Amino acid sequence: MYSNNEKLKKIQQTVLQMSQIIYDFCKENDLLCYFCGGGVIGAVREGGFVPWDDDLDFFMPRKDYERFYQLWKSSSLNERYPILRVAEDYVDHNLFTTIRDNETTFIKTYQVDLDIPHGIAIDIFPLDVAPESAFKQKIQKIWALIYSLYCNQIVPKNHGGMIAAGSRVLLKVIPGSKARYRIWKYAEKQMTKYNKVSTLFVTELCVGPRYMGNIYHAEDFSSSIEKSFEGKMMPIPIGYDRYLKKTFGNYMERPPKDKQESIHDAVYIDPDNSYKKYKGIYYLTNKEDK
Repeated sequence: MYSNNEKLKKIQQTVLQMSQIIYDFCKENDLLCYFCGGGVIGAVREGGFVPWDDDLDFFMPRKDYERFYQLWKSSSLNERYPILRVAEDYVDHNLFTTIRDNETTFIKTYQVDLDIPHGIAIDIFPLDVAPESAFKQKIQKIWALIYSLYCNQIVPKNHGGMIAAGSRVLLKVIPGSKARYRIWKYAEKQMTKYNKVSTLFVTELCVGPRYMGNIYHAEDFSSSIEKSFEGKMMPIPIGYDRYLKKTFGNYMERPPKDKQESIHDAVYIDPDNSYKKYKGIYYLTNKEDK
């Protein structure tokens, strides 16, 4: 994916700078946030980036997630680092919020046909309250799957057979964007209704099938602690150990060499120049789309 290690280092530097800006903004506005996934592993095991990783992502409790979106959108930061989230009139094939750097380029394969900011991105995922009943947890995940399909508006990649076939049928049954919007907004309302109550659990729902519906102890995400990350103090969940063990197993051991690679496919990456330079070259290459 990368032509050389220098490009990866530049991407990491940009992502780290963006993460610091986001974290500072959250502290200024009394919002709870913390790294998730590889960022937490990197902070705990590596003291910085997992060497082959090209991104950092954040979790936020749903209440903070929604407030963050409104505050960032109206701030001056939104000009250089636009905040993006699917809406009735905006589709980017994501289920979550992203912040992108307008002065860089990272064109993802599933977004090449979209006229959106294609800069290096930080993904922000909401954590929602999960019911304590295992049956209700399954129902919540079903609503999340419905939300995922009609919000994404694309057939899930790397899921062949019945899942892909079923997804194609369901998308064909509801072809219009307005109808799809009504469905995913209703599904979102159903899957997030437990945020009004207090339980012992939280879950991630606005993600792909691999992590969707994972159930975590709410106390592990009740606050954050700071860890040194590439010389900067960055936030991770207070219960990071239990979270990482549940999600990744023995996270303190690096995976085999053949597994040490980024999972993010890109059409083109340029950490030094704006994506606008490449319109019609690496994205929106169909003349009818320009």
